[in-house]
Amino acid sequence: MYRLGLSRKRIAELVRAEPATVGYHLVIARREDPGLEPAHLTAGAAPVPHPSPKDLARREEIIAWISAEGRFPRDRSDDKGERSMARWLSDRRREAAEGNLFPAYRDGLARIPGWDGNPRAAADDARWHQRLAQLADFRAEGNEWPRHHDFASEREHALGVWIHSQRQKYRRGDLDPTKVKLMDAAVPGWQAGRTRGRPRR
Repeated sequence: MYRLGLSRKRIAELVRAEPATVGYHLVIARREDPGLEPAHLTAGAAPVPHPSPKDLARREEIIAWISAEGRFPRDRSDDKGERSMARWLSDRRREAAEGNLFPAYRDGLARIPGWDGNPRAAADDARWHQRLAQLADFRAEGNEWPRHHDFASEREHALGVWIHSQRQKYRRGDLDPTKVKLMDAAVPGWQAGRTRGRPRR
């Protein structure tokens, strides 16, 4: 921020620190980087834009929507307004990942757990755990390992495709070790599956 021309006072306001603390760190930074001070002066101490009242109102609107709906907006929604909110949130995630998210956005969005994560990855993970629970129930009912070919029901087919995929990932070394442990505990013997020639129950 100092390199971009911000004053010590403005930096202190943005990071919510005492000006003296910022000044202390700037002394060290200028000592370690002789080009820092010239860059600051060249930038002309121009103020960096910050969220306007309209921007902050938009933030609150999106936070309220997420709280009411219990989910994040989808970028493929049929609703134009929801798609717009999804794009806004995606921009904030990118800024957070790059380290240049405005503190006003960061502090407000902190009220939404997991806002800066990947919602698609979270949904995929939830589906994985659901499939594992379904497979454990299937086996607990006395069924053999589900097949992805020659299946007896759509339920067996869905579970057969899933367990086949997990076995392939495991053999390639692509299955997360934590997931391997969960599967070992929930459905022991999942790696081997059916014994060839064993009749169906």
